[in-house]
Amino acid sequence: MTSTTAAPTGAGPAPAPTAPERDALQRERHRRRRDARGGWGLLSPATIILAVMVGYPAVLMVIQSFTDFTVKNKVQGTLPDFIGLQNYIDLFTKSDFPAVLTRSLALMVVLTALIIVFGVLVAVLMTRLGRGWRITVSVGLLLAWAMPPLTATVVWGWIFDTQYGLVNWLLNTLTGTTNWTNHSWLLEPLSFYFVLVIIVVWQGIPFVAFTTYAGLGQVPGEVLEAASLDGASGLRRFRFIVFPYLRSILTVVLVLQIIWNLRIFTQVYSLQTRGGIAADTNVLGTYLFRQGVGEFGATAAIGVFMVILLLILSWGYVRTTLKEEEL
Repeated sequence: MTSTTAAPTGAGPAPAPTAPERDALQRERHRRRRDARGGWGLLSPATIILAVMVGYPAVLMVIQSFTDFTVKNKVQGTLPDFIGLQNYIDLFTKSDFPAVLTRSLALMVVLTALIIVFGVLVAVLMTRLGRGWRITVSVGLLLAWAMPPLTATVVWGWIFDTQYGLVNWLLNTLTGTTNWTNHSWLLEPLSFYFVLVIIVVWQGIPFVAFTTYAGLGQVPGEVLEAASLDGASGLRRFRFIVFPYLRSILTVVLVLQIIWNLRIFTQVYSLQTRGGIAADTNVLGTYLFRQGVGEFGATAAIGVFMVILLLILSWGYVRTTLKEEEL
């Protein structure tokens, strides 16, 4: 007598796909390959341009940072010697780069904080203004934003000019003295950075204000009205209702401001030419520009370090963006 035992559920082989199912899968794979080829075809011009304009110089900069490449090698057509990490070691032990780095980071923090705070405040103010005043404020912000950094620095340089500056004249008028006559605002590092902060913040606020103002339009008005009826203060409404809607926008703005303020060059260099002492007021951009003429290896090491520093500072935003794309 033969007994048969039923196979457990799910233990048998999966049924083979039918002919229509195989055709559908084949068509789907073909469509995906076609879309991938089309996508890469559309991206190929931009990819080639990025590889030539960005990739090649970046790789060359990294390679040169490990050599003693100077203008002598370029003139004579000789290859530089490989010196490993010596350029990086000398950068932190035999130069004033650590002081410049500390100065640049401190300036970046101050500029970023002021630009973000005042930009958000201006954006909130624009939501409370009438149409006419809002247009007036918007035009003023656009004028400040559209002015080239060099032009803005020249204008503010004349405002703080030693002999003909409006600020010195105004201070003499208010104090009734001549103590501010021929006072140089760019000679001392502290007052130099005071003028620099005014210029950069003045031009940085419009971008944050317009971006935040656009984000404020996403906040439901009925939610704010309900919170107001419940007795929530303006600060609590911004913290618990408005800020969650603006978090992603402010994160992007924050990262961009960090990058821009750490790479600042035009305003600093222009003020230095008007009376500032370069050795006491250099930031990363101007220090890299003023690095020894023809010392390509040492200059490349500074550039590589700046790129790594910017990647570290912006890594939080990149990680957050990748997580949001996975959701």
